[in-house]
Formats: sequence, C-alpha cells, structure tokens
Amino acid sequence: MENVAVVQQIYEAFGRGDIPAILDNLAEDVEWEYGVNSTSVPWLQPHRGRQGASEFFGYLGGLEVHKFVPKIMLESDDVVVALIDFEATVKETGQRISEEDEAHIWHFAQGKVVRFRHRADTHQHQLAYQGQGVSGAIR
Repeated sequence: MENVAVVQQIYEAFGRGDIPAILDNLAEDVEWEYGVNSTSVPWLQPHRGRQGASEFFGYLGGLEVHKFVPKIMLESDDVVVALIDFEATVKETGQRISEEDEAHIWHFAQGKVVRFRHRADTHQHQLAYQGQGVSGAIR
C-alpha cells in the first residue's frame, strides 16, 4: 500500500496546487502520458521527465476544474490504478468535460513514479478543446 499512499499524496498536492510536491514524487526521466496519442489536446500529450510533467500541469491552467474525486485505488506490485470522477470546463471554449471513472495508471520503481497515463474519454476532451458540444456527457 506504499505506492497508494504516494498517489494519495500526489492528489492532495494537486488539490492544493502544490506542483513541486508532485514533481518530487516523480522519477527524473518519468514518462508522462506514455503510449500512442490520438488527440491534439495539450493536457493529454506525452511528456518526458519532470520538466515535461511540469508542462502538463501548465496546460491544466486552461481548465476550470469543478470536480476531481479519487474514488478507488487498486495496487498490484508496482502499479496503482485510480478511478477518478472529473469535471472541468475548457476556459477558451466554455465546453464542459465530465468523466465518471476516468482511470489513472501509475507505474513505480524505487518509490518514484516512472510512468503515468490517463485513460480518459479522449474524444470528449478533443470536442471540448475544439469548442464542440458533447452530447450524452454525464452532468
């Protein structure tokens, strides 16, 4: 449960806007948003290293977050999966994003996050980023 405690600390730091505390829990060469990317949404782009993760948090400034609720955290070996209820408005377009059970995947090595990825409704994020309405979104 040690890695779950780190993820909880990261989420608490996010709630306080304490980005340096988050970065302290990341490996120097962390892979942020690893894997194939199918969107142009800035906050869902791959980044490398703590500087790249810091850029991610800068992009989040384009969102007005209404809800960020970690509900469940599951741990196995060096992986933590968190399910998050998330709602935000893209400031530039006024379009809302609403996700139930958005998955965050955290990979650890030696107590530090080495890989992170959102498993989100990328289509919904893309439409909101482009200023298009999302039908059927959870409100």
